[in-house]
Amino acid sequence: MRRADRLFQIVQHLRGGRLVTASDLAERLEVSKRTIYRDVADLMGSGVPIEGEAGIGYVMRQGYDLPPLMFTADEIVALVAGARLLRAWGGAAMAAAAEEALVKIGDVLPDGARARADSVQIHAFGASGMTADVRERLDRIERATNDHVTLHVSYLDEAGQATDRRIRPLGLYFWGKVWTFLGWCELRGDFRTFRLDRVAAMAEGERFRPERDKSARAYYERERTMGRIPRQ
Repeated sequence: MRRADRLFQIVQHLRGGRLVTASDLAERLEVSKRTIYRDVADLMGSGVPIEGEAGIGYVMRQGYDLPPLMFTADEIVALVAGARLLRAWGGAAMAAAAEEALVKIGDVLPDGARARADSVQIHAFGASGMTADVRERLDRIERATNDHVTLHVSYLDEAGQATDRRIRPLGLYFWGKVWTFLGWCELRGDFRTFRLDRVAAMAEGERFRPERDKSARAYYERERTMGRIPRQ
């Protein structure tokens, strides 16, 4: 758990005016009591009205709540539009997570900002090609990319001929109606881009250790050097 998330959870556990011990917090958050002591001290130092001390317990005064998230009108439009696009064109887990995140953000927005979010007239609809299998495959590739897991893929070329590939996935890209993923292809010994709609079969393999010369950054540096993509 990130420290920012842990601090948020501590505040949530202390809400309600009841005494909570450092041992209870440490058990719930799966950290040491020393970590809880340090986190609570930092929260108190930043102005959170927590009272108490080590060995006794902590309590937070009634009426305190976390400050609301503040977004500009343009940021709200971007968040809503992005969630709707991902719901229509993303993986199943991605779409569900985007919707849930949007609900949580809406819960803490001030009334005016929430009304702006509800009024966004940007919509997206998935094509027939966005089947349950494609959505599942998107989620699997995203997880494999994040976890550095090799993919064993049966890939179809333009003529429909299949080749078996062992790929280190490096990232997913959406092109309007087509998803592709960048990877290091062990068969070709080079970077390759693969269309998801040409993946006939796919299975996760072993984990791989990231290497600088086989990374997405190395790919972009090479492409910029060759003038195929512009420098930022």
